[in-house]
Amino acid sequence: REPAAGPSGRIQRRDPAAESTCGRRRSAPPRPAPSAPPRAGARREGRQGRRSRAPRRRRQRWDRRRLRHLPEPLPEPPPRGADENPTFRMAALSTLILLLCAAKDVMPSSPHWKPTWPSYRVPVILPQSTLNLDKPQFDAEARLEVVSPCGPACHKSSPLPTYEEVKNYLSYETLYANGSLTETEVGIYILSSGGDGSRGRSRTKRQIYGYDSRFSIFGKDFLLNYPFSTSVKLSTGCTGTLVAEKHVLTAAHCIHDGKSYVKGAQKLRVGFLKPKQKDGGKGSNITNSAMPEKMKFQWIRVKRTHVPKGWIKGNANDIGMDYDYALLELKKPHKRKFMKIGVSPPARHLPGGRIHFSGYDNDRPGNLVYRFCDVKDETYDLLYQQCDAQPGASGSGVYVRMWKRQNHKWERKIIGIFSGHQWVDMNGTPQDFNVAVRITPLKYAQICYWIKGNYLDCREG
Repeated sequence: REPAAGPSGRIQRRDPAAESTCGRRRSAPPRPAPSAPPRAGARREGRQGRRSRAPRRRRQRWDRRRLRHLPEPLPEPPPRGADENPTFRMAALSTLILLLCAAKDVMPSSPHWKPTWPSYRVPVILPQSTLNLDKPQFDAEARLEVVSPCGPACHKSSPLPTYEEVKNYLSYETLYANGSLTETEVGIYILSSGGDGSRGRSRTKRQIYGYDSRFSIFGKDFLLNYPFSTSVKLSTGCTGTLVAEKHVLTAAHCIHDGKSYVKGAQKLRVGFLKPKQKDGGKGSNITNSAMPEKMKFQWIRVKRTHVPKGWIKGNANDIGMDYDYALLELKKPHKRKFMKIGVSPPARHLPGGRIHFSGYDNDRPGNLVYRFCDVKDETYDLLYQQCDAQPGASGSGVYVRMWKRQNHKWERKIIGIFSGHQWVDMNGTPQDFNVAVRITPLKYAQICYWIKGNYLDCREG
């Protein structure tokens, strides 16, 4: 195209910069050649395309909003040889410590961890034969405590008993109120290991370890309420615990010295602590005063007594504490809440590693004394601890409180019977511990059968 000529006839050159200046009118682009009008179908396809693009734009906006809340991307893996870098090693160590701290949340030391009663499948113990024995003499002196020099190392190193030996240990004698005596042999269908003690040693007093940490329970509001109301006193001077409507669990040495039954075992009674009737007549309306209310014992006769043969050795100077337990059946039921028995879990699974028990110590006559302490050591049959105690506390039920998963509640159960103390050689230094007999699966099966009389009710501890 030739350049346009101006009014003077000269050729005027176009300035592109001037034409692109803001505010000046640009030359109109050339119009395309007219074409045929679009078909109706093409217009419809264009509208559908615009509709399909609209949801896509909405999804893109939603994806952008969601990406704002996503966590930061993971860092890239370190280059090869980074593990030789001290900085990288420290970072890896810090990560490992954090993982260990997170795993600690499910350990027993966590505040959110609930000590739960384990579920045991206990063996079956059934009586096979019963023999009538001669009437006992009842000439032994009541022993309020027993001692044994066989400590944890001695028990752990002792050989496991054979099946026949365990059958002999779990066979039992039954003493009736009329003085008759029977011996029952049992059969065991699932065998668990156990131990046996050896020589005895005399001692006059039970140990108080440092500061006396016992608590005397006063007032009927505490004495008559659970769990303190489950503690009862035996007429021979020991303590027992209510484990059923008519049954009391205690120590065997409170009834039998290993050779013969003690004096008073034939007319054995169990005392329940109750408040004394106050003077003032029938119409008296005296209320509780600031002084502690005096209590008295209401006694119930014992109908029969079960003692395992593992305790009856035939030699009063050779007593093993592994089977120092007995069960008393009352002539009539009591009206108090009792505490169930349970298989003793390992000491590391106990809440705080502690045990609790209450008894009638002789140095505080008429008072129920409560205490708790840590378990220092354990064997299959015994718990070693240093709870402060005096003669008279023997036979107390050792209990703990743990979570019952099936019932969704906390529940206390007796896991042992307080027996006496033992001398233990700790790195060449003699040291004594108070000892409780653990309720093992075998002992649970035996005691439960004594209570219920049906092994089908004693399958789970």
